[in-house]
Amino acid sequence: MAFSLDSVLRDNIKKAKPYSSARDEYKGTEGIFLDANENPYGSAIEKHVNRYPDPLQRDVKDALSAVKHIPAQNIFFGNGSDEPIDLLIRATCQPGKDSILILPPTYGMYEVSAGINDVELIAVPLTKEFDLNVDAILAAVKAHTKIIFICSPNNPTGNLMSEEKVKAILTSFSGIVVVDEAYIDFADTKGFVPLLAQYPNLVVLQTFSKAWGMAALRLGTAFASKEIIDVLNKIKPPYNINLLTQECALEALKNVSVKDKMVHQILAQREWLRTELSKLPVCLELYPSDANFILMRTLDGKKVYDFLVEHMVITRDRSKIILCEGCVRITVGTEEENKKVIEVLKKF
Repeated sequence: MAFSLDSVLRDNIKKAKPYSSARDEYKGTEGIFLDANENPYGSAIEKHVNRYPDPLQRDVKDALSAVKHIPAQNIFFGNGSDEPIDLLIRATCQPGKDSILILPPTYGMYEVSAGINDVELIAVPLTKEFDLNVDAILAAVKAHTKIIFICSPNNPTGNLMSEEKVKAILTSFSGIVVVDEAYIDFADTKGFVPLLAQYPNLVVLQTFSKAWGMAALRLGTAFASKEIIDVLNKIKPPYNINLLTQECALEALKNVSVKDKMVHQILAQREWLRTELSKLPVCLELYPSDANFILMRTLDGKKVYDFLVEHMVITRDRSKIILCEGCVRITVGTEEENKKVIEVLKKF
């Protein structure tokens, strides 16, 4: 089914004019800046933060372009991945009329953003194996469904979705398909970014929060066609990514090997933790994980969670989520932290 961005966008978004900031009008980096009503004397801290940051984060995009092997024009930075999620819904969904489709159990912000924007939520559960039910998904799509959100590796289950099934949805759905790859660095695949040129309706979300270890900076990334990226840039706040975040991201992108080393350590610890958890009576089932966490089924997820909290080990109780009854989600920690988890669970 052919995709047309023009048919997906809201009419007011098509007509909208973006805010033109001082840094949009003058793109140079040198000169006497008397254009943005800034304090010319500096700031109350040693860092030079008295000037507004680059609203399009050009240097960071160029650096990430070299790492991801994708043109900078296909990159959008948001205040966490939550910002592009919200912007995509706001750009395409008419409040009170349109809908998005999600695949529970999944990341909770899709539903939150739909609620905030008064957008109908269609939920099609994953299979018992936590994979996509393509026929059910396509059957649930309505005339005014604008976006399908697919989390892969999925949160909270940890598994990758079938690539062929995602491709089937991309070719059969005339709206936007968002593949959220927040945990892709922990999976043995390159993900969907290399396929962007094949699918004009594809948006891939990634983040600096997980593998890069920069969760406090709130830097999320959307990869998409230039046309979709242009829409996101048109409706985002003018300075959505602050200067300190941009500087830290640039520093990180010069040290990809450090990120890779941390990923290697986490993967090794993930396998150790799986092995040790599987030996415990409390563990009824461990689900395959392509992420930096493990979903464990127990007889009573709430009791296990509370017991761990009593021993100052904080996990996530996922037992009230569809298909995750009795489950606890455990993030892979350091060697010491993982040993503590096992030590405590042996006492349960």
